[in-house]
Amino acid sequence: MGENRNEKRPAAQGFYNRIVKRTVDIVLSATGLIVLSPVILVSAALVKLSSKGPAIFKQKRLGLGAKEFTIYKFRTMRVNSEHTGSGVYSDDKDPRMTAVGKILRKTSIDELPQLINILKGDMSLIGPRPPLTYHPWPVSEYTPEQLRMFEVRPGITGWAQTHGRKDVEWHKRIELNVWYVDHVSFPLDLKIFFVTIGKVFTGADNENKGATVAK
Repeated sequence: MGENRNEKRPAAQGFYNRIVKRTVDIVLSATGLIVLSPVILVSAALVKLSSKGPAIFKQKRLGLGAKEFTIYKFRTMRVNSEHTGSGVYSDDKDPRMTAVGKILRKTSIDELPQLINILKGDMSLIGPRPPLTYHPWPVSEYTPEQLRMFEVRPGITGWAQTHGRKDVEWHKRIELNVWYVDHVSFPLDLKIFFVTIGKVFTGADNENKGATVAK
C-alpha cells in the first residue's frame, strides 16, 4: 500500500474511526439483522424458489489494507453468470437477472446480507465500496494515492455513492473515496447515510449505464 497517513490525522478523527465508528457498526448491524430478519428470510426464500442455486451470492472483494474478503449479497442473477454476457456490468434488462433479482436490486435489498460482513469486521456501514479483486483493475495496478482508499473499512455505502452511485467513472470514484479517508467523521457519515436513504427510496442512480472505467 501507499504511505499510511493515520499518524497525521487529528487524534479525534483517529478515535472516531477506530472506536466510535466500529461500535456504531456493531450496534447498527446487529439491530438491523434482528429488525429486518423477516425481510431477510422472505428474500432468501424467494431467491431460492425463483431459480436454482444458493440464496446468498459470495464474491471476493478488496477490503481494509487491500486484503481480500468474501462479501455476501442476495443472489440476483442465475448461477455462474458473473463472467458471461456483459460481465461485471448489468441492468434491469440483463437476461442473466432473475425476476426476483430485479426487485432486490431495485430496492437495494440484495445488499442486506452485508450486515453480516459488518458484524464480522470485514466492512463498515459507511466507507468506500469494496472493489472486485480484478475490477476496475488488479490491486497491483493501483497508484500509491489510490491505495489510500483501503486505509478504512469498506462500506455498504460511501461518499462516492452520494455523487452518482453506479455511474461514476472509477478514477473519479477512487478520488472521492480517498477524500473520504481524509475527512471521515460522524457528521460526514451521517450525511452519507441520509443521502443514501434518499437515493434508495427514489431509486436514483441505481442502474449501471455501462462501463465506468476510462480507457
